[in-house]
Amino acid sequence: MLPLAVLGLILWILLLLWRINTKTVAMPVKGEESPSGCGPPAAGEDGPPPQSSHPGEHSLSTAPTTSTKHNEDISPQTGGASAVKTADTEALQASSEVNSEKPSTTQKSSRTNVPMLSSGPEARERLKFILGASEDNSSDEEPLVDKPPSAASQPPTSTQKSPPEQTSSAVPESSSSSSIKPSMSGLHLVRKGREHRKMDLQRDFTVASPAEFVTRFGGNRVIEKVLIANNGIAAVKCMRSIRRWSYEMFRNERTIRFVVMVTPEDLKANAEYIKMADHYVPVPGGPNNNNYANVELIVDIAKRIPVQAVWAGWGHASENPKLPELLNKAGISFLGPSSKAMWALGDKVASSIVAQSADIPTLPWSGSGLRVDWPEEDQRLGNVISVPPDVYARGCVQDVDEGLAGAESIGYPVVIKASEGGGGKGIRKVESSEDFPGFFRQVQTEVPGSPIFIMQLAQHARHLEVQILADEYGNAISLFGRDCSIQRRHQKIIEEAPATIAAPSTLEQMERYAVRLAKMVGYVSAGTVEYLFSEDGSFHFLELNPRLQVEHPCTEMIGDVNLPAAQLQIAMGIPLHRIKDIRQLYGETPWGDTIINFETPECLPSPRGHVIAVRITSENPDEGFKPSSGTVQELNFRSSKNVWGYFSVGATGGLHEFADSQFGHCFSWGENREEAISNMVVAMKELSIRGDFRTTVEYLIKLLETESFRNNDIDTGWLDHLIAEKVQAERPDTMLGIVCGALHVADVSFRKSMSDFLHSLERGQVLPAASLLNSVNVDLIYEGVKYCLKVARQSPTTYVIIMNGSNIEIDVHRLSDGGLLLSYDGSSHTTYMKEEVDSYRITVGNKTCVFEKEKDPTVLRSPSAGKLLQYLTEDGGHVNAGETYAEIEVMKMVMTVTVQQSGCIHFVKRPGAVLGPGCVMAHIDLDDPSSIQPGVRGL
Repeated sequence: MLPLAVLGLILWILLLLWRINTKTVAMPVKGEESPSGCGPPAAGEDGPPPQSSHPGEHSLSTAPTTSTKHNEDISPQTGGASAVKTADTEALQASSEVNSEKPSTTQKSSRTNVPMLSSGPEARERLKFILGASEDNSSDEEPLVDKPPSAASQPPTSTQKSPPEQTSSAVPESSSSSSIKPSMSGLHLVRKGREHRKMDLQRDFTVASPAEFVTRFGGNRVIEKVLIANNGIAAVKCMRSIRRWSYEMFRNERTIRFVVMVTPEDLKANAEYIKMADHYVPVPGGPNNNNYANVELIVDIAKRIPVQAVWAGWGHASENPKLPELLNKAGISFLGPSSKAMWALGDKVASSIVAQSADIPTLPWSGSGLRVDWPEEDQRLGNVISVPPDVYARGCVQDVDEGLAGAESIGYPVVIKASEGGGGKGIRKVESSEDFPGFFRQVQTEVPGSPIFIMQLAQHARHLEVQILADEYGNAISLFGRDCSIQRRHQKIIEEAPATIAAPSTLEQMERYAVRLAKMVGYVSAGTVEYLFSEDGSFHFLELNPRLQVEHPCTEMIGDVNLPAAQLQIAMGIPLHRIKDIRQLYGETPWGDTIINFETPECLPSPRGHVIAVRITSENPDEGFKPSSGTVQELNFRSSKNVWGYFSVGATGGLHEFADSQFGHCFSWGENREEAISNMVVAMKELSIRGDFRTTVEYLIKLLETESFRNNDIDTGWLDHLIAEKVQAERPDTMLGIVCGALHVADVSFRKSMSDFLHSLERGQVLPAASLLNSVNVDLIYEGVKYCLKVARQSPTTYVIIMNGSNIEIDVHRLSDGGLLLSYDGSSHTTYMKEEVDSYRITVGNKTCVFEKEKDPTVLRSPSAGKLLQYLTEDGGHVNAGETYAEIEVMKMVMTVTVQQSGCIHFVKRPGAVLGPGCVMAHIDLDDPSSIQPGVRGL
């Protein structure tokens, strides 16, 4: 028995040695080629690349062999993990070359022969086993590691500068021939992410502080603390993006510290950005002129803290040239363009004049034909263009009469625009001269003091835009396009990237014009050039936004560029060609320092897949997207590998009347547009938001599922047309909604009677037993029909609903979050109710129906919280049904209030008064009181 055991042990040891030698057979040796592509090989590689007797060919017949003493011949940069990063076509390339030119060191142990491999799918699987490949998501049709346009698969290069000729000579001649266009599948993204992590791990340097980062990457300003002059989702997105970059670079997400401004309203609303910040500074509440748009206050805080930079985001003071001007005088960096560039391109009037000077087509407007000379000598010397004040004034209209004259010459319909407006503010469409004075006054009210101009309305046009990024050294690039055609009140609600409606040649021309505009004014940082694209294929310049836009994550997802982090690096003085994301986008090694020719690059950037974005706002689509404020009881967003989002409020937060109505932004990625749409629809149907206000979620699902949107057959007026036709989101079944509404109203009555009874006992009083209700009458008005029901409670979980002599028994359970779980018609449903001033809002699943309460038509109430701006008629004057009688400001938007019946109006509130939801604004004496009809009883 003993000899047999010894023999078995010897056989087991021999088998183990054979397996070890087999696994080490394919280990690469020093001097092997780097992955093919546009970028140079790793700087750590020295010595000439191996010469092949058949250049460009890849032999799959044999595998290279090495001795077990491979550690002496393998460079630290190319050992171990580099086998995973090398494509199979290169791992097996001409093993005879390796054997002939780099023979392995001999040892006492003999080398193991490897069986010949064929070139089919089995060979790939065999190769993956030999190499120990971790890329188990590869398909038979693609190599183990592709070379994407962003150069994600290239090994990192040393940051030490090397002569350009030495770098170029290290690129094998056959490398470009083996470049394969990557798949746009989700699996490719998984592999791409793994490659990013491996490159970070293989960096031959560490960066411990912003000062060290600036020194290493060629910057000139150290920024360690940033003041965010914004709130809401803008502040949240800035901190999330830069902290992600900070962790990647410094391995510490808190290396860059953030200071935020906080109003009493934001504190009361429990805003998310306050909890994310490193330091907060209390500021006055009220309108944004008191805080986030107050340039003097922002600069004062920046100097007192102190901070090295200010980020303004979008809205508020982000487009005020005074902010970068005062910050520059104080020696504080602005994460955006200079004041001169912001005025030349950020101002809508000035940017249109500059565009005309660059021969970019524009629509007819009040400044058509105005140009500014930009001599060739100035272009050659890099002198930026500027718009003289007298030329600027000729493009504006000073009053209603001048505006009417301009509108008549342009031709109706026209658009009245404030040059300092944005985000749907300071813009009105005018169909006739009769409506012009009223809309002109609204524009003046929304953007006080702003110059105003008139332009032609482009009918049936698409809103396309180009993302630009520029540094302080004169380099400017475009980062693809976006399509933002779905808008209500000229404010975007759905965005997507890249823009697919226009021909590639047209999009390229748009990008060239955008880059040219940026260089003309010496633009620095991120910006967006907007165009109107017509059905005939032509396009016209609309405006340039000198800031980061809300929808910028669309570009981030298709280009893999962190834009807020890029803004920070540009403010530090880092040139574009030293920013890691930009280098990868242009097919260069991520940590290299080679100059990139952005005008004629070796590798043209290409977008990855398609992205759909939707804005989540506190607006009621059933009432023309009227915004409202309030608290949030539940917010549950379920992200996935292809869908993500961010919100400015949490489950215990809210929105105040001075906040922006947008509190969330969700993005979905897909291999193509159809897949991105499907991913977003699923995510929206799983999104759960409960609060005091209505949201656009249900309406967004309706829009995403329409045939017109899926066929990409839309324009900027498409959504307004649906609103005019009163197209509404899908609602729950009528009877199901009535049953849920009746149960909620009855449950509130039952709980109130029990609470009152218990409180009386606590006070030593005993109420009559009849005060404990077990049945109540419920009246619900739905779409003009009145339903009268009786709800009785038989047990704590059993309710009976009686209507028109028939009854149904329903099992009901009260949930801890205020909802009801009920079983009806063979299905279970979770339902919630929000009682408002004049209605009951019932939510069943992800669908909503609203039941009206009986109300007095002689009482005119405020539809939501806000401020009364002005009455449009005299006190005691007569108004007709459907006429507007007042304007109120709701969440930074001017809304009109109309009357439902004709009569004489009598004011209760004065202009400037703060209004609560349901607040009485006026009374009306009806011309015909008999016209009020009682509701119809439901059958």
